[in-house]
Amino acid sequence: MQQTDPTPTARPAAAPTGLSPSRAGDFMTCPLLYRLRVIDRLPEPPSAAATRGTLVHAVLERLFDHPPADRTPERARGLLAPQWERLLGERPELAELFPDEPAKLAGWLGDAEQLVEKWFRLEDPTRLHPVERELYVQTALASGLLLRGYIDRVDVAPSGEVRLVDYKTGRAPSRDFEGKAMFQMKFYALVVWRWKGVLPKRLQLVYLGGGGDVVTYDPDEADLLAVERKLEALWEAISAAVASGEFPATRNRLCDWCDHKASCPEFGGTPPPYPLPLATLTNPRKES
Repeated sequence: MQQTDPTPTARPAAAPTGLSPSRAGDFMTCPLLYRLRVIDRLPEPPSAAATRGTLVHAVLERLFDHPPADRTPERARGLLAPQWERLLGERPELAELFPDEPAKLAGWLGDAEQLVEKWFRLEDPTRLHPVERELYVQTALASGLLLRGYIDRVDVAPSGEVRLVDYKTGRAPSRDFEGKAMFQMKFYALVVWRWKGVLPKRLQLVYLGGGGDVVTYDPDEADLLAVERKLEALWEAISAAVASGEFPATRNRLCDWCDHKASCPEFGGTPPPYPLPLATLTNPRKES
């Protein structure tokens, strides 16, 4: 296998221009992580787990290119290799996940195959007719805050009711963390509501890890208004942090998997110098 440079190229620092569910989650989890990802844009090496999730998402997306009768486990398994080759073509650095280790690659692909097969026990693709897959959504709130993200699947019932679906390759969270996991879907529901004027009837998370599970929630306007207020407050906090340069590190249960410990004071590291011109280059509420 051809060797590639495993170190991603760092990009110039930039001011934030809006929120996605992932970046909102970063700031709520650890403001310093948000800064290092969004402002400093420090590179992060690819991970086998995240790349497996990307591969599984791609297979499930492409499966719906086929007629309902052809959406079989065999067809899905046949999509794994070509989708992996496509990802390698788009991101050659992924080859460094398995350098000259065909057995490790085969095991990794086998794990992805098990996740795909498990999906067939949770949903029946022959009865699904998505109107959108990997849909990019974006809207600006009245305040000017830009919200954006990608929805894995959008289903519309004959009655016109809309269901937003997201695939997760991890295990379903405990009830204590279920609300946090559903925040992402409420974010998307808010974007669709403000963008199209349609209140989604159902939000659905499909967990492929562990024994597999489907978690659903039916939002109402009060739910989405509460999410909107939360995001506005979050953006105020981000704007204040951008102006001051103060992004405190917050030790949490995800620290063990963080790629930025060398830049984190909680682990004896030092963040890069803050690019102070960001405080005056742009008003974070004015979206470009």
